[in-house]
Amino acid sequence: MIRKSVAIVTWIVTMLSSCLATQQDGYNIVDFGAISDGITVNTEAINNAIRACAVDGGGRVVIPPGTFKSGTIRLLNNVELYLETGAVLMASTDRRDFPRQPQPTYRSLKDKGGWFALVYALEAQNIAITGKGTIDGNGAAQQPDPTLFGGDLDGRPRNILFISCKGVRVEGISMRNSGMWNQHYLDCEDVLIDRIEVYNHSNRNNDGIDIDGCRRVVLSNSIIDSDDDGITLKSTGPAPTEDVVITNCVVSSFCNAIKAGTESTGGFRNISISNCVVKPSRSETNPIFGTPRHGITGISLEIVDGGTMEGITISNVTIEGTECPLYIRLGNRARKYAEDVPSPPMGKMRNISISNVIAYHTGNFSSSITAIPGHYIENVLLSNVQFFNRGGLQPGDYISRAKDVAEDERGYPQPTVWGNLPSSMFFIRHAKRVSLIGFQFGSDRPDPRPPLVAVDVDLLRVVNGMHTGPSAKGVPFMVSEGVASHHVETPIGWDE
Repeated sequence: MIRKSVAIVTWIVTMLSSCLATQQDGYNIVDFGAISDGITVNTEAINNAIRACAVDGGGRVVIPPGTFKSGTIRLLNNVELYLETGAVLMASTDRRDFPRQPQPTYRSLKDKGGWFALVYALEAQNIAITGKGTIDGNGAAQQPDPTLFGGDLDGRPRNILFISCKGVRVEGISMRNSGMWNQHYLDCEDVLIDRIEVYNHSNRNNDGIDIDGCRRVVLSNSIIDSDDDGITLKSTGPAPTEDVVITNCVVSSFCNAIKAGTESTGGFRNISISNCVVKPSRSETNPIFGTPRHGITGISLEIVDGGTMEGITISNVTIEGTECPLYIRLGNRARKYAEDVPSPPMGKMRNISISNVIAYHTGNFSSSITAIPGHYIENVLLSNVQFFNRGGLQPGDYISRAKDVAEDERGYPQPTVWGNLPSSMFFIRHAKRVSLIGFQFGSDRPDPRPPLVAVDVDLLRVVNGMHTGPSAKGVPFMVSEGVASHHVETPIGWDE
C-alpha cells in the first residue's frame, strides 16, 4: 500500500513538473503527439498544443527540429508559433487536410472560392510566427479542386492566411513552395514582418507576400524571390491598405517585383517604400506563367477597380533587369469585390513622389504614367532617377505612334499589354502636374525612339537631364500632343 501511494505521488509530481516545464519552455508539439517523420499528418497534435497554450492565457508553441507534416492549423489569441532551427512545417498534399474555412465577416474578392491555408487565423489578437525554421507548402504537389472556381480561387492552400487580425508579428522564418499565394494578410492591423526569407517557385500564383486592406504595417529586412509578384499591396475589399512601410528588402520576381494593385477597391494611402533592391531571380526553372525570366516591372502602381491612391513615397531603390522599371496606371476595370455590392466608381491617383531610383539592364518596354480620357493622374514628382535600357530596336519592333497605343481602360494593368512603347524612357498620357527633375538615361545600343512621349498632359516640367551612351541620329528628345503649360529642357548630351 505504501509503495502504491509513493508511486501515485511520484506520478503526480512528474506530471506537475512536466506541465510547469511546458509553461516555462513552451508547448512543444511533440508532447502533444506530433511525429517528425515527414509522413504522419500532425494537424490534431499541433492544434491541440495551440489550444492548450491559448487556454492557459497564451505563450509559445514550439516546433522542434524535424519535418512535421500537417493540414490546416489555426492560431488563437496570444499564441506564438515558434519554429526552432531545423524545424520544417510541411503542408500535407491531401485536400481533405485543408477544410474550407467559413466565409469571414470581412468580404473580399478572393473569398468567392473559399479560404484554404496551412497556417490560418481569423479575428485573432496578439499572434506571431517566429524562429529560424521553415514553412514549406509542398506547392508543386498542391492540385486545384475541380469543384471550385478556377484561377486563384481553385482551393490551393496559402502558406499563411490571417484575416481581420490585430497585433501580428512574423519574424526570422523561411517560407517556400506555397500552393498559391505564400502569405496573405487581409484586413489586419498592426503587422510587423521582419527578417523573413521567401523562395516561391513551385506553382501558379506564387506571390511572395500580399498585404491586403491592412493598416499600420512594417515589412523590413527581408529577401523575397517569387515566381509571381514579389511584394504586393492589394485592396480586394472595402478597406484601404494604408500606413505601410516597406524598407531594406531584396526582391526578385518573374512578374512585378514591388506592386500596388491590381485589386484596388479600398485604395492605398500613406505608403513608404525605401532602401530596396530589385534583382533577377535565383530560380533555375522557367517562369510558370511564361513571363520574362528577368521580370516584367520593378515598381508598379495601379488603380483599376476604384479606390484612391495618394501619399506614396518611393526612394533609394536599385533595379537590375525587368522589362519595365516603372509602371503607373489609372484604369477602369471596375471589378466588384462581391456580387451583391455596386460597381466601384472611377478611381483616383495623386500625390506620388519617386526619388533616387536607378534602373539598368532593363528591357525596352519604357516606363509609363498613363490614365484614361477625362481622368488624370495628378501630382507626380520624379527626382534623381537613372534609367538605362538595352535599346537596339529596329523599325517594327515597337509601336511607332502614340495614337496607336490602345487606351485599354478595362484591360489587365500590365505593360505586357502594350509591349515596346513609342518612347525609350517615359510615356506619359492623361496626367496633370508631372515633374521630372534631375535625371540620367541611356541605352546599351542606339534606340530609335524619342526618350519622352507626352499626350494630353497639363503642367509638365522636365529639367536637369543628362543623356549617356549611343543615340539614334535625328530623333527628337520629346514628341508631344495636347501638352499645355510645359517647361521641357533638352538633356545635356542628347544629340538630335
